[in-house]
Amino acid sequence: MLDGKVAAIYGAGGSIGGAVARVFAREGARIFLAGRTEMTLDKIAEDIRSDGGKADTAVVDALDEQAVDEFVDAVVEETGRIDISFNLIGIGDVQEPLSGISSEDFTQPITTAMRTQFLTTRAAARHMIKHESGVILTFGGGGPQTQPGLGGFKVALDAIEGLRRQWAVELGEHSIRVVTLKTGGVLESIPGDVDYRDEIIAATEEAALLNRTETLTDVGNVAAFVASDRARTITATEVNISCGAIME
Repeated sequence: MLDGKVAAIYGAGGSIGGAVARVFAREGARIFLAGRTEMTLDKIAEDIRSDGGKADTAVVDALDEQAVDEFVDAVVEETGRIDISFNLIGIGDVQEPLSGISSEDFTQPITTAMRTQFLTTRAAARHMIKHESGVILTFGGGGPQTQPGLGGFKVALDAIEGLRRQWAVELGEHSIRVVTLKTGGVLESIPGDVDYRDEIIAATEEAALLNRTETLTDVGNVAAFVASDRARTITATEVNISCGAIME
């Protein structure tokens, strides 16, 4: 599906970013992995190469405007283009009730999400516009559903959706698509030492309408489809892969 495509994946050292990168590579894309931990990126790149794929790594702080611009410029200088940009970085959220959370902890994920999503999208869009094609992917999704005690996390997801809509409107005339993947929670991505992990898993499984929840591979497969030319009519929207846990 992605033969000949060039993809930049931010937060590629995380479980979701790594899974997406592996699927993209298997589908024929050349992958540029960006993140803050060189060792983790190298391990994923090694896995991709051992499976016959093409992957390069770069240590990039997605909050650093110059670093993001230089990373994308280097990708384009080497390959001649960038076709897919997918920002999957963590946003450093502190999940506490709004009545007790500090202003700094509340605004942290919102500020991080907005800055990184803006910088990574703008850097890619500048080059995509020249080719009149490209796909920007975001992750998380918004909507009216929420629950107590999330601090600024859900607000940050909603803000990402607002930014996604704005980019979709402004980039559409250049045939650049902007799409969000929305899940109900990828259980494989939850670290083993997270508080209330068993409770989170149970709640996620209960919310799903199907007799399963989405896996890391599911996220990669759907992302690959959305990033491919087979999904060329899809933009300015969310793609819901929550197994029915989040109803539209």
